[in-house]
Amino acid sequence: MRMDAELLHSPAVGLAEEEEADMTDWNLPLAFMKKRHCEKIEGSKALAQSWRMKDRMKTVSVALVLCLNVGVDPPDVVKTSPCARLECWIDPLSMSPQKALETIGANLQKQYENWQPRARYKQSLDPTVDEVKKLCTSLRRNAKEERVLFHYNGHGVPRPTVNGEIWVFNKNYTQYIPLSIYDLQTWMGSPSIFVYDCSNAGIIVKSFKQFALQREQELEVAAINPNHPLAQMPLPPSMKNCIQLAACEASELLPMNPDLPADLFTSCLTTPIKIALRWFCMQKSAKLVPGVTLDLIEKIPGRLNDRRTPLGELNWIFTAITDTIAWNVLPRDLFQKLFRQDLLVASLFRNFLLAERIMRSYNCTPVSSPRLPPTYMHAMWQAWDLAVDICLSQLPTIIEEGTAFRHSPFFAEQLTAFQVWLTMGVENRNPPEQLPIVLQVLLSQVHRLRALDLLGRFLDLGPWAVSLALSVGIFPYVLKLLQSSARELRPLLVFIWAKILAVDSSCQADLVKDNGHKYFLSVLADPYMPAEHRTMAAFILAVIVNSYNTGQEACLQGNLIAICLEQLNDPHPLLRQWVAICLGRIWQNFDSARWCGVRDSAHEKLYNLLSDPIPEVRCAAVFALGTFVGNSAERTDHSTTIDHNVAMMLAQLINDGSPVVRKELVVALSHLVVQYESNFCTVALQFMEEEKNYAVPSPASNTEPGSLTPVRDSPAIPRLRSVSSYGNIRAATTVRNLNKSLQNLNLNEEVGGPIAFSPGNLSTSSSASSTLGSPDNDEYILSFETIDKMRRVSSYSSLNSLIGVSFNSVYTQIWRVLLHLAADPFPEVSDLAMKVLNSIAYKATMNARPQRILDSGSLTQSAPASPTSKGAHIHQAGGSPPMPSTSSSSLTNEVPKPPVRDLPPARPPYTPTLGGQAPHSHQFPRTRKMFDKGPDQMADDGDEPGGHRNFISAAMQTGLCDWSAKYFAQPVMKIPEEHDVESQVRKEREWRFLRNGRVRRQSQRITQRGISRLDDQIFINRNPGVPSVVKFHPFNPCIAVADRDSICFWDWEKGEKLDYFYNGNPRYTRITAMEYLNGHDCSLLLTATDDGALRIWKNFADLERNPEMVTAWQGLSDMLPTTRGLARRVSIYLDRSKQGGAGMVVDWEQETGLLMTSGDVRVIRVWDTDREMKVQDIPTGADSCVTSLSCDSQRSLIVAGLGDGSVRVYDRRMAPNECRVMTYREHGAWVVKAHLQKETDGHIISVSVNGDVRFFEPRMPDSVNVLQTVKGLTALDIHPQANLFACGSMNQFIAVYNASGDVISNIKYYDGFMGQRIGAISCLAFHPYWPHLAVGSNDYYMSIYSAEKRLR
Repeated sequence: MRMDAELLHSPAVGLAEEEEADMTDWNLPLAFMKKRHCEKIEGSKALAQSWRMKDRMKTVSVALVLCLNVGVDPPDVVKTSPCARLECWIDPLSMSPQKALETIGANLQKQYENWQPRARYKQSLDPTVDEVKKLCTSLRRNAKEERVLFHYNGHGVPRPTVNGEIWVFNKNYTQYIPLSIYDLQTWMGSPSIFVYDCSNAGIIVKSFKQFALQREQELEVAAINPNHPLAQMPLPPSMKNCIQLAACEASELLPMNPDLPADLFTSCLTTPIKIALRWFCMQKSAKLVPGVTLDLIEKIPGRLNDRRTPLGELNWIFTAITDTIAWNVLPRDLFQKLFRQDLLVASLFRNFLLAERIMRSYNCTPVSSPRLPPTYMHAMWQAWDLAVDICLSQLPTIIEEGTAFRHSPFFAEQLTAFQVWLTMGVENRNPPEQLPIVLQVLLSQVHRLRALDLLGRFLDLGPWAVSLALSVGIFPYVLKLLQSSARELRPLLVFIWAKILAVDSSCQADLVKDNGHKYFLSVLADPYMPAEHRTMAAFILAVIVNSYNTGQEACLQGNLIAICLEQLNDPHPLLRQWVAICLGRIWQNFDSARWCGVRDSAHEKLYNLLSDPIPEVRCAAVFALGTFVGNSAERTDHSTTIDHNVAMMLAQLINDGSPVVRKELVVALSHLVVQYESNFCTVALQFMEEEKNYAVPSPASNTEPGSLTPVRDSPAIPRLRSVSSYGNIRAATTVRNLNKSLQNLNLNEEVGGPIAFSPGNLSTSSSASSTLGSPDNDEYILSFETIDKMRRVSSYSSLNSLIGVSFNSVYTQIWRVLLHLAADPFPEVSDLAMKVLNSIAYKATMNARPQRILDSGSLTQSAPASPTSKGAHIHQAGGSPPMPSTSSSSLTNEVPKPPVRDLPPARPPYTPTLGGQAPHSHQFPRTRKMFDKGPDQMADDGDEPGGHRNFISAAMQTGLCDWSAKYFAQPVMKIPEEHDVESQVRKEREWRFLRNGRVRRQSQRITQRGISRLDDQIFINRNPGVPSVVKFHPFNPCIAVADRDSICFWDWEKGEKLDYFYNGNPRYTRITAMEYLNGHDCSLLLTATDDGALRIWKNFADLERNPEMVTAWQGLSDMLPTTRGLARRVSIYLDRSKQGGAGMVVDWEQETGLLMTSGDVRVIRVWDTDREMKVQDIPTGADSCVTSLSCDSQRSLIVAGLGDGSVRVYDRRMAPNECRVMTYREHGAWVVKAHLQKETDGHIISVSVNGDVRFFEPRMPDSVNVLQTVKGLTALDIHPQANLFACGSMNQFIAVYNASGDVISNIKYYDGFMGQRIGAISCLAFHPYWPHLAVGSNDYYMSIYSAEKRLR
């Protein structure tokens, strides 16, 4: 608003008041902003998990080839004097050559056995070519597909040649004989690992790769040319899986430093701690540790594999550090392959990192294939040096004085570093370096609790963190810990497992195999566990039993059902939800669990949850009852009775306020339909017959003939943009074109193909089918109209007294429920219900044709339909166009449609129904999956009915359980964004609340000065449809204008159209009321139509996004369009006479989240939007419709104006039969508006059609004031702040009155429109704060008037 400068800066409003006003916004609850409203209800996309080793390998055989020829130095190396002598820590010159050779061989074998004790070791000492060949071929033969290691020490032979040869001996050691690497490859095969400890070893690695490449090329040639000598040979193995470790580059010699062993590379690979300590002592820094000598190092107490001893602890730290360096430096897949696939390979590579560090200090560069990035400078080596330092500095006192060994602070410090990463970090950065160390620490009892706590906090960061932790190799550790009985670990382990299973549910099998499920059963059954931990246990068990038979068996044995049933009424809603989901999954297609449930009357205990205040819990209960009746086993009378019971209980949720619940309800009922298919077919035929014989006069066709309703002067107004209900784009460009041939279903014309009637005609077609009229759209047998007609034909009153019907009509009742759900205002619900109804209608029409009769032994069987030939008509309302025989009216759009093929003449081509199966009996074994070998199976007669029953139930699901599981995959400990003071969400909200305070203060100043005129036209525009309801947004300059079935948004400051979209209500209904919910914050728009449906929209008037339906439900169930005639007894000159009754009226209380609804019914229904359920039905006690509602949350009062002229006051705190506290009968005619002022002693102002305005004080039986205005009112509104009221009359003018009844303005003409006269007033509304009046008239124009400019 353009305010005067002095007004803006006037200090009239004190600061305290300003802050107070703004605090109210912070305290107001928000409606329909929960996760279920803001997200699509589906699971997260499953990430491909690469952490599981698909090909774990073992190195099973080791060839140790030593060419030492002790005492004879090879000719091509000139050795220094003194020179490095030790081989495997033995001086070969200290004993006879033969003995030395054997001892060195034995020692090398021992050194390798430390790392892999189970392998077969074969030594080959100073061998000939043949001996090497024999050795390698026999080891490969025994190893089969596993890995073989070839260790070559060439210190006594010449260096490798550039031709790719290494050297061995002749029989009598007079010559060196070359051995080609090519031959070695052939004998060793793949997978293999090669270790070369000799000078110029890099040459071998290069030759090896060249030969491998040469082999591949030869094979390619042989593959093309059959005469090639290789073509007949068995395929030689690929060398891609071979790993090589070489001591130095192609041009380097091994170090000859006498303080080092001659086989330095072998020592690093097989005795890393020993060589690392020696090397440490040889550095200058070792002088800082006095008293430590090489001799002392030999005496370090302890064993390598005992972590409590000094040596063991060093070994453990060394493992942790090398693992961590590798994890941080290597690409993930290479790390998996080298460090997680094979124990021996992993150890060799960890030790190789040490070799690289030590040998580089002597100008030697060890080489590996696959090549690793350099790691010798990594910062973690400093942590290793420190650990060695701390350990060695204690040595002299430990050895001499026997003092106790102080453990290294290494692990505690690394955990602290990890903790710092967790607490100080930002979202997007590198993963923490210490993750592999946390893993190592899980092995130690001392740090285990802290490590698990930190690990849990890390996993909580999201699925990426879980994937990382799994790729490091955390899985076997946390699996093993489930065997621990320590109570303090329970909460941590349950949390960690919930996180893992939320990301990778395939771990269910590992848990059951290791009896891990018992751990979680005991946590769930433990009453002293906090509810949140029991919830996680319930979630974990729900994953274990999810479509996994072994898991179901194990948990049934573990008494899961009884444990769950005990906790169904826990005060913690998430626990109730997961316990119910868990039950639903354990008896899904698992009959013994179902009978166990029956014995514990599980279904009856679940009934309580059907009225739970939390919609997700109601959903879970419906899911559980749905799978309870959806079991495919044989039915006995007892179980049929139970199914019927459950069905009738479920049917009561037909008018639940949450679409999520109703969607689950359709799926639950579809299980029942599948179970009792033949009974439902009978019902379907009966209804289809009835519907044919009964013409329902459509409420629309009374006034408008023809199928194309010309409601607007130009029917082809293009949509501003198409609307998506949860992202499904509506294909229609105009409303009209959606509603073509709606009521009048004459399909007698022979058309080439079926007219695609789809639920999309009236609501967005949201499931897998795409936009309207696309070729793969289901050609439905029952169109929306047929279903709608059936719904109105079948006597509706019976829906309210569902319980207590005789059982043979259970199927009829459920059919009616499904008809009702097919007309649901929420598209996803109606789509699902349409699919169920159509699948049955399809089967019923198939079965109604001449049949081949099977011996029917039981009643539940339906004989298979005889295959139809192309072009056969399906008889239905008025005869339908021919169905092409490939049309699959299945419950899922994903079923492939097999092509019609010419089969043997005995079986004409036949219409595949669900998954290509005919309706079948129970006696056929369920032998195979639907499309495993394509449609050829149709030819095999005996196998024909294969059980599409599975197919329906599998195809129909809502994604609710997977969506609920996402809760555990997302961060639980993080502060939600809206509570984070620095977040954008919070800043935007602060801005909105400041804006609200500004609007309230500025408008208050204007209204306090008094308004003497209100006729300054500040906006006029032609609306796309005749305005029927207008509603100002309370705080931003936006106004919503509804016509019959669409809503237009205008910016009244800029004068431009922001949005225009279709509300989705059926053609014979109209929008009669609108409200802004959460107007103070993220606004939603509620629209009410006169069939009792409520729809809530978001993202309207938003430039970036399309409007989306947040939720929709049947606010008033009995307002069927047929009842509207009753309300037509209204005064003749009312514009309403053409439109029927009052429609639906609503009033919204933001403070309590309650929505009052009424209209052409005899109750005022109160909905709690937080629970999404009806909380109260207040009987009006009158025989006419409610025309206006107004409530005050402070006083719990509801005031209703009625069509018979009475104004009634209700107190909703009192019992239904006594809550009407006052009735005023002073008006003689239809009440146009009853308004309850919001102050503590606020009056009731009511106005009737006759123009008499009456003021009532709620405690007094008579009016305190009466004013007379124009007669023949069509519309009226009262300004809540400024005590003005505006009346619009039949006589085409608007009068604005002040509180004392004086006319302050008469508006008859539009400004600057060549003085054009205002049309008949169809609606008007005041702005809740500003002195603005919006007026809509029958000539499509919408104008806004305001107080004079100087005031504004």
